[in-house]
Amino acid sequence: MFLNFWASWCTPCRGEMPDIVAAYNAHHGAGLEVLAINLTDQERMKDVREFVEAFQMPFPVLLDQKGKVRKRYVLRGVPTSVFIDAQGVVRLVNPGPIAGETIQRGLAEILPAR
Repeated sequence: MFLNFWASWCTPCRGEMPDIVAAYNAHHGAGLEVLAINLTDQERMKDVREFVEAFQMPFPVLLDQKGKVRKRYVLRGVPTSVFIDAQGVVRLVNPGPIAGETIQRGLAEILPAR
C-alpha cells in the first residue's frame, strides 16, 4: 500500500503526481495499491475534482473531510507519502515531495521480489 497525502493547492503535490500515477500503472499488476488522501478539510471540492481530472488519477481518492486521518498520521505537511507492506508494517515515510528514486525504493520495500 502506498498512501499519498496531498492537496490541490500544493505545488509539490502537482509535481510528484505524474510519477505516482506512473508507478501505479507499472506495478498495479504486481499488487500495488495506491490511496491518494486529500486534505479536504483545507480546500474546496471543485479544486479536488479538477486536480484528479488533470492528472487522470487511476486509483482511489479519499477525502479527509474532518482532518482525522491527517491527525492520526501526525502529518507535518503535504505532500507526504507512506509505504506499508502486506503485513501492515510502515516501511518508509517520505515527508515532502517524493522523487522517482524514492518511490522505487519504497516499492522495493513493499512489493514482492520479482
